[in-house]
Amino acid sequence: MEDRKPSASDMIKPIQPVHRKFAIPTIPLAALLAVILFSSAPAFAVSKDMVQLQTQIQELQDAVARLQQSNDERMGVMKDLIQQSADSINKMGANVDAMRKQLQTQQEAQGGKVDQVSGQIQSLNDSVDEIKARIATLQKLMQDVQSQQQSMSAGMPQPTGSAAPQPSNSAPITTAPPTGPAPIVRKGKPSANIPQAADTPGPAVPPADELYKTALGDYMAAKYPLASSEFGDVVKYYPDNPLSGNSFYYQAEIDFRDGRYPAAIKSYDAVLEQYPDSNKVPASHLHKGIALFNLKENEAGTRELRALIQRFPNAPESMQARSKLSGMGIPVTPKH
Repeated sequence: MEDRKPSASDMIKPIQPVHRKFAIPTIPLAALLAVILFSSAPAFAVSKDMVQLQTQIQELQDAVARLQQSNDERMGVMKDLIQQSADSINKMGANVDAMRKQLQTQQEAQGGKVDQVSGQIQSLNDSVDEIKARIATLQKLMQDVQSQQQSMSAGMPQPTGSAAPQPSNSAPITTAPPTGPAPIVRKGKPSANIPQAADTPGPAVPPADELYKTALGDYMAAKYPLASSEFGDVVKYYPDNPLSGNSFYYQAEIDFRDGRYPAAIKSYDAVLEQYPDSNKVPASHLHKGIALFNLKENEAGTRELRALIQRFPNAPESMQARSKLSGMGIPVTPKH
């Protein structure tokens, strides 16, 4: 075979395989790059999510911390407000207690003033009664003196004046004495005072006003047993005298003071029943009602105080009765 020179086409053909040899390795490199790119993307995404998650967690922790701090501050404020409210309530309670005590003190003071005024009125009434009794005694004595003077003037001048000029008129002189004894027997001569004293308890018993004055003085001096006995003498010897009603009242007061409420109620009833016009009737109603309350007879005590208020609405004792009922939570007027 003849050796021939390679042609241009023959020379170009070998070059193509060389090009193919270099193109073949490029395919794995691209794949490797793709693998690297695709394999690094998830790692980068995971780290980014972790950072975001950590950031969110940190933000949540910060928010919780701020919320906790805010709650602590609010709790502190609430504690302060609660403490202030408690202090205010305690102060209000103290003020209410002080006002209640002050009101109670004022009520007690008013009650004491009413009692004092009532006692003063009673003392004035007693003084008036004593003055009336003394005036009555003086009037009676004046009437006795006047009757004695009239009897003496009627008996003595007529016989002397008619006997001198006309001795023959002895008959009228002898008839004059029979007309004189009639008023003498009724009115009494100085020697005839004993029959008139028979109308009184007796010569050994002092007058009613003196007995009462002595008993009242002993009562004011706190000599209660002696005063009670002396008041009993007034009632015993002068039952029809108005001072006997006062005597019953003070006997009841002595028993009331010593806690003998049944005996006191009995004496108060004597005033109310036997001496309805006595000035001690309102006080007897009041103290009888209080005695019944002390004996736990509340219904009877309520009736007694209501009777006092209805009978003497403007009396000082009625004010005390209203205060007593109101303090016990009892209506002043009965509910129908």
